[in-house]
Amino acid sequence: MSTPLNHTFITATHWGIVRGRTENGRIVEIAPHEADLWPSPNVGNLIERVYSKKRLLFPLVRSGYLKNGPASRAERGHDTFVRVSWEKALGLVADEIRRVYTEYGPQSVFGRSYGWKSAGCVNSSVSLLRRLLNLCGGYIPCANSYSTAAISAILPYVVGASDPAVPSWEAVLKNAGCVVFWGADPLVTNDIDWCTTIHEGKDYLRKLKASGIESLSINPVKTETAKFLGSRWIAPKQGSDTALMLALIVTLIDKGLADTEFLEHCTKGSDKFLAYAMGKTDGVKKDAQWAAPITGLSVEEIEKLALHLKENRTLLMMGWGPQRSRFGEQAPSMAYALACVLGHIGHAGGGIGTHYHYCDGGVPVYRGVSVPEISSVVAPQWFHAATGNRLADTIPVAKFADCFLNPGKTIDYAGKKVTYPDVKLVIWAGGNPFAHQPDTGKVVKAFQKPETIVVVESVMNATAEHADIILPACTSFERNDITGIGTYTQAGVCAMQQAITPLGESRSDWAIFSDLAERLDLLHAFSGGLTENERIRATYASVCDAAAGRGIAMPEFESFWETGTHFFDKDASRTFDDPWIAYREDPEGHRLATPSGKIELYSETLAAMGYSDVPPHPAYLCDRQTSETDEARYPLVLMSIKATERLHSQLDDTIDKPNGHFEPCRISAKDAQIRGIGNGQTIRVFNAQGSVLAKAVVSEDVAPGTVAMGHGAWYEPTLIDDMEVDAGGNTNTLTPDIETSRLSGGNVASGAKVEIETFADK
Repeated sequence: MSTPLNHTFITATHWGIVRGRTENGRIVEIAPHEADLWPSPNVGNLIERVYSKKRLLFPLVRSGYLKNGPASRAERGHDTFVRVSWEKALGLVADEIRRVYTEYGPQSVFGRSYGWKSAGCVNSSVSLLRRLLNLCGGYIPCANSYSTAAISAILPYVVGASDPAVPSWEAVLKNAGCVVFWGADPLVTNDIDWCTTIHEGKDYLRKLKASGIESLSINPVKTETAKFLGSRWIAPKQGSDTALMLALIVTLIDKGLADTEFLEHCTKGSDKFLAYAMGKTDGVKKDAQWAAPITGLSVEEIEKLALHLKENRTLLMMGWGPQRSRFGEQAPSMAYALACVLGHIGHAGGGIGTHYHYCDGGVPVYRGVSVPEISSVVAPQWFHAATGNRLADTIPVAKFADCFLNPGKTIDYAGKKVTYPDVKLVIWAGGNPFAHQPDTGKVVKAFQKPETIVVVESVMNATAEHADIILPACTSFERNDITGIGTYTQAGVCAMQQAITPLGESRSDWAIFSDLAERLDLLHAFSGGLTENERIRATYASVCDAAAGRGIAMPEFESFWETGTHFFDKDASRTFDDPWIAYREDPEGHRLATPSGKIELYSETLAAMGYSDVPPHPAYLCDRQTSETDEARYPLVLMSIKATERLHSQLDDTIDKPNGHFEPCRISAKDAQIRGIGNGQTIRVFNAQGSVLAKAVVSEDVAPGTVAMGHGAWYEPTLIDDMEVDAGGNTNTLTPDIETSRLSGGNVASGAKVEIETFADK
């Protein structure tokens, strides 16, 4: 596993498997693997990621922290950094870990960093961090994610699973008459995978296009998927999805088209839900007449859509965009209600699915096994007598800023009362909260509170800029590793061969956390006595053992490593999988993991919680947090969508932005004309919370009243004529930190009210 100056290599990225070539110790070429069915356009930026001007190459300590320690924390984000030796940096971190655990215990340590890290399983920074902190006694537990907070919290109450199985793409292509992409853009979002990918999901979009099956796109923004497929575009107002679904349901009932047999035999509580939909409980019938002003669609459009979905065997491909809004739990639960009323669930290729847009969901699976990340579940090696290793209450991950700022505050979460701990030490690895957490200004304030903040990172992003101690991690091209191919498909195993020697003094995540473990007298418990390369071999051996248990032969490690990939065979018996067929035919024999064993359109468990923001049945809830004055002042709705050129904030430092710097902001021709904004002009997008600079992209691909910007731009606060603006174009500078509901405590990404004006370049 040596690294010659001139050689070829193979490695895995979130954007796919790549082959590369080095000359004189520098990467000069990267190309997609020959098995890739739809290579990512972002592969070309990966070399720039390695040699980014923002690369962190040496350990750094904030100058104020070196002089005054935690007392200088108000200077974070404004202070200079001093280069120090690894010995010095690791010693500072180890000493601080010992001090905080001794004085305050594990309930004061926040280390469950959130982020996509790298594709490797051995150098999974988040897993390594959690493993080390668990050995120290534990850390503040967090739950949920920024990706699926609302949907993963609500669906267990509806169908008994946070991520239900879906009909396979082959079943859809063979049997469906209509495919609806509801808040989903798989052509963009399936560009990436949690491990790595050969883009089979995107290839199925080609097959869908060739099949002649009709597709619809329901979204305030015309998606890249809709453009590629030529889908019929229906553009309701942002946040009105549940109102539209309710109107479709009521239309079907009024016309006698509801599948009453399915509702009776395969659901529970449909009578209570339908009583609400028909207005018997509140006097408001949720028909098309009611929904038209809410959605911005006409009564005729809504009623025709209901009939069309019924007449054709329809598959609702629900995305995660609608659930990242206020009351986001209601969109996915209402979608299941709509699917039940339509009655296509359990008819091959019809019904509903909620992960076709993610990690090749719905692609027929292989006869493979997963590649495990290093386990963070380890027994504590330290015991803290003062606290008894007591952990804090579990908090939703999107509540971390509120937690930092308000120690001792009690909130409602998932049916319980949760009290925030007093966070003293933060170690962040594998994520950039200044990009993914709503209300960036609040994050800045939150980062002033803990006594010490350590960041393990490869680039100087805003999170690193607000650290006390920075430990420079190398990129995945500068170390060896191993990962799986296809999160859902389990298509194979990929070697991640080191391309070059780590730049500067950067080190692998394994090396960083092993060195910390050694200074904390935890090395053997942390590493199991294995080196980094030995751990890679051990991981491959575990894959071989799991495969052997299923009668699958694997090549020897040396052969696998030289080849770089091993693909499993397709599981022909599961090509046309549709897990709902058996349930429809015999719901009692194929019970779901709900209390009734059925799809629950009314949950007694939710009813017992008594949350007004998560009623026991799907409902349309109106967000009345914005005053009429603010509505008039900020009349546009901001949608924060998946950027085509980034993975969250990864790669933002490698891309050329319009105007040399500014993030694109799509605005309708109508809204642009009202404001005197021309295509390509520099604009200020603002509300009471903040301002961002952007480039206007006047487009017919966004509904009037809506503006759209890509998520993940780096936060760059800049003072211009005594006004602070975010020149980076980070959408969370404008997004309020409000929860989707008390059930999930999920983040809200879209729905911020904003205004736009031209901005003269200074």
